[in-house]
Amino acid sequence: MDNKLQICRNVYVKNLFGVPSGSKKRLGRASHFFTLTPLKNHSKYTFLIILFFIILNPNSLFAMSLDETLNSLSSVSSIQSVQFRWDPLFRDGVFNIGDNYGTFSVAAKEGETGFLIFNNRELFNVTLPYNDNGRLVFPESFVATLRTTFTRLSENDSSRFRIAAIVIDPGHGGRDPGAVGSLPINGRNTQINEKDIVLRVATALRDQLIRTYPDKRILMTRDSDRYLTLDQRSDMANSVTVRDNESVIFISIHANAARNTSARGYEVWHITSGGRPRQLLDSSMSSHSPDIQAILNRMLNEEFTSESILLANSILQGFEGVFGNTLPSRGPKANDWFVVKNSHMPAVLVELGFLTNRQDAQIMTSEEGLQRLTRSLYNGITDFIGIFEKK
Repeated sequence: MDNKLQICRNVYVKNLFGVPSGSKKRLGRASHFFTLTPLKNHSKYTFLIILFFIILNPNSLFAMSLDETLNSLSSVSSIQSVQFRWDPLFRDGVFNIGDNYGTFSVAAKEGETGFLIFNNRELFNVTLPYNDNGRLVFPESFVATLRTTFTRLSENDSSRFRIAAIVIDPGHGGRDPGAVGSLPINGRNTQINEKDIVLRVATALRDQLIRTYPDKRILMTRDSDRYLTLDQRSDMANSVTVRDNESVIFISIHANAARNTSARGYEVWHITSGGRPRQLLDSSMSSHSPDIQAILNRMLNEEFTSESILLANSILQGFEGVFGNTLPSRGPKANDWFVVKNSHMPAVLVELGFLTNRQDAQIMTSEEGLQRLTRSLYNGITDFIGIFEKK
């Protein structure tokens, strides 16, 4: 063994590490033990032992536990608490402070680098957290990146336009089956109910959006086979509270039916433009004159209408990107459907296809078809959010 290495392993460092002579002390999480024995003039070797240990295992000296990491981040905001979610199966973690989030993967071994991603927009190459005997360990440089980025993002939140919540409305339910079709399955005609198909798509869509946007509220008007009135659906959407720089979007999911069994394809409906303005502002909460309130109300109507049209077109593009020519597009359509008209936000109603058409029905009842329908909606919604939050 090299003489210098032997010296470093036998340096007496009681004053530095607080351990008695001849004992063994594990430093940080290093995989080496140092035998501590008396040595004259040991102070001159202090620098050598620290340098040797850093070279041997640099990340072990500068790492923090989960509790220490959370305590370090708690100073970012005096109002918003720090939240942490960890998926041991996929080895993915998320830190949240208010509406901002940082996602990362856990390294297979100590010292590996990878990406820390904030709000699906900012990407940092950092030394990743790792698992040490069942406990997550966070390199200090990783925590420092979390802290400085969260601080900057929190300061910008007060003026950033953003979608704070997405309300997904699976149509019909309970005693109301919606559109009904039939399809031969195993040699027998099987009834297909709209309420069941749209619930499956809505649930899968919700789960995907939750994974993508942990900072947003992803809500469903129903998550089981129960009946809701149209008023209840729009009331649920309108009850979501947001700040001045935030918005909610509403997506009602349906399936179509027609006497003409050759009719097929998807379509997206938005509210009509140019009609009588909806009453979107609460006059009791305004100090403006009635004339000014009317102008502001009309402006808000126009804004929601234009954003609804943009959302409809984004979803249509999402379908086109997934299905191409295999499922025809019936284009955007305008109508004052109740849930769309009475939801005071950008809102659309999506028809996935025709249950009365065998080709469409096969898509809506197969596992692959349901996944493609979900992905179409997901792509359209995420594209719209990207445009909205950059405007």
